[in-house]
Amino acid sequence: MFHPRQDDACSAVVERGLLVQTSFNTVCAIEYMKSHNVDPRVIERVLLHPEQRRKTAH
Repeated sequence: MFHPRQDDACSAVVERGLLVQTSFNTVCAIEYMKSHNVDPRVIERVLLHPEQRRKTAH
């Protein structure tokens, strides 16, 4: 189910978390996002189910 983004700051943290996953590993990305209070359901979706990610505006 699609929900519009409510928080630009959280969106930026998630984007950085994806970069952490690419640069390091998934565990580091999880810890990064958890430390910035990203909802665990969002963390799971974006890191473990890339096909469910929202399309970027770029």
